[in-house]
Amino acid sequence: MLGSSSHSSHQDQNTEDNLQQLDPPPPPPPPPPLFHRHHQMQNQHQHQDPEIETTQTPPSIHMRQLLFTAAQLIARSDLTAAHRLISILSTNSSAYGDAAHRLVHSFTRALSLRLHLHRHPPPLPIILNLHPPPPPQPQPTNNNNIFMTEYGDPILQSYLSLNQITPYIRFCQLTANQAILEAIDQSHHQFQHDHHQQSIHILDFNIMHGVQWPPLMQAMADRYPPPSLRITATGTNLTILRRTGDRLSIFAHSLGLRFRFYPLLIPNPNTETLTVDQIIDHLSSLTINPNETLAVNCVLYLHRLLKNRDKLCLLLRKIKSLNPRIVTLAEQEANHNHPIFLQRFSEGLVYYTSIFESLEATLPPNSRERIEVEQVWFGREIADIVAEEGDRRKERHERFRSWEVMMRSSGFRNVPLSAYALSQAKLLLRLHYPSEGYNLEVVNDSFFLGWQNQPLFSVSSWH
Repeated sequence: MLGSSSHSSHQDQNTEDNLQQLDPPPPPPPPPPLFHRHHQMQNQHQHQDPEIETTQTPPSIHMRQLLFTAAQLIARSDLTAAHRLISILSTNSSAYGDAAHRLVHSFTRALSLRLHLHRHPPPLPIILNLHPPPPPQPQPTNNNNIFMTEYGDPILQSYLSLNQITPYIRFCQLTANQAILEAIDQSHHQFQHDHHQQSIHILDFNIMHGVQWPPLMQAMADRYPPPSLRITATGTNLTILRRTGDRLSIFAHSLGLRFRFYPLLIPNPNTETLTVDQIIDHLSSLTINPNETLAVNCVLYLHRLLKNRDKLCLLLRKIKSLNPRIVTLAEQEANHNHPIFLQRFSEGLVYYTSIFESLEATLPPNSRERIEVEQVWFGREIADIVAEEGDRRKERHERFRSWEVMMRSSGFRNVPLSAYALSQAKLLLRLHYPSEGYNLEVVNDSFFLGWQNQPLFSVSSWH
């Protein structure tokens, strides 16, 4: 069975131990009464939303209503009133409060940044303007933990925390791995008949730390005879790609698995102009050996290329031309690609309310890991969705039905995820995230993981 990777669990545990050695941040002093401040501002300014009732509305709902009011003020360019309301929300929210306060804090920070960008359009991308809580300092590590992070990048650090404290990344990777493994097993019979050693080639878009692959490598090593494995991995930092390849090579050697790693460097969209044409050009130089079984892995990546839908479809057709045995696709189940700001803001508020509530229910108060994930990883997404416009937006999440249309129009057909993959996903939730709030559904032969009644992530496989 494909389980959570041993390296990933060691990494996650080590990261957790390091973070727990830090004293938790002290809670902020009690904020001044929100409603009194809001009534005072309303008396000072003529703009007042008559639909907001402040006398009986629960504080968490009222704060979200004020957030939307602030977004409306920005949308109609009433920047003075927006600034006043954002100042009130900033005073009355905190990264260290309950889920509602933390959500309001993140969206208020994003609105403040949008207000600033409205007045002073910057020459640099938004991520360079974010100031999340400082990441924890590195601690002495166990040399046996080959997947311990060596980087000071807070985004990569928060990714490791996200992989540990939430089921979202593990669910996507575990389900994708099972689909790939089953496709490999189907092709294995052909190689037995031809008396050739099976050779697997995985093209992984945006490999990050590579934490997805050791469980699959372990499962492959248990086959007899074990196949050889080649991973071609895209990324924007060649040093990180090479270090990831080195760690995977060490792990493969420990398993006795024949392994090769090829980094495929693409432009960093945060500092350079990345076009789908450039990715297509890189794929044109990719060598696919005749006896290889190709799997293409697209986990939480393709949405960043939705700036030009037609170009993305060209990329999908290019992938199709490589004749992969399987293509795995995981994306966030939300529409954060709407061209109208208020629509995008409203959608984001609903989506991240569920994310923050799931973190609230599964982690203790003052969890350093939760603060890191909320303020760095999800905070970066919220800031991009709320504050950026036009070509500068990167987080262009769309729902599964949009991806289904694009995949089918590019020549792919949906491959049903198996009952065994479903049982593994359920086991993951039951063993590692035993909260009744998470729910797993199967729709159109694809899996959807959500919180309460809100779908949050989808995984599908294609051929």
